[in-house]
Amino acid sequence: MKNLIFFLLLAPAAIFSQYNTASISFGRFNPAATDGGFIIGYKGENFVDKNLSVGWSASWFNKQFVDQVLLTEVQQYYGVADASITENKATTNLHSVPLMFSLTSYFPLLPIVSAYVTGSAGIEGLMIVYKNFQNENENEFKTAWDFAWELGTGLSYKLGNRSDFYGEVSYHNANPSWSYKVKDQVTGKNKSLEQSFDMSGVAFKFGFKFLW
Repeated sequence: MKNLIFFLLLAPAAIFSQYNTASISFGRFNPAATDGGFIIGYKGENFVDKNLSVGWSASWFNKQFVDQVLLTEVQQYYGVADASITENKATTNLHSVPLMFSLTSYFPLLPIVSAYVTGSAGIEGLMIVYKNFQNENENEFKTAWDFAWELGTGLSYKLGNRSDFYGEVSYHNANPSWSYKVKDQVTGKNKSLEQSFDMSGVAFKFGFKFLW
């Protein structure tokens, strides 16, 4: 009898422990700070029960662009030079890496199709490479961090017993920033300016999920 009770207590945990997933996603992200581009991500989930999971995710977005905010400041402090030279000073190579924890709820629609909603929160790190203001042949490297959150919804289609295909649309919000110094050409004094990157925007993703 004791063995039976022990088995009944452990059975749910044993069953749900099989509901772990790993997924890889690909898509397009359109942040406010720059033009849209390719995004790739990974997400791991551990199911609390059949239709609710907790997990974590990491993604990577990269874009090289002319930072228009920075371009305006360069023109303000260094004068309006040749357009190509000025834009070269404001050329920025940005890497965004959000690391987030998530909660996802699934709603079965058909035996092989489920809808889901997901919410995530965590931190977002930016790695930024830009031209040195005084020497365009030298690159500067900065990192910036901020709290990030994301809400999304999607559909999941069962390919097999342990594999799904899914599509998702989500809204991401973060605004990392960093400070830098420039020399005022009039007073000769250094000024500290803050450069922020509004990484808020919509992402469209699709991917494959593997269960074990």
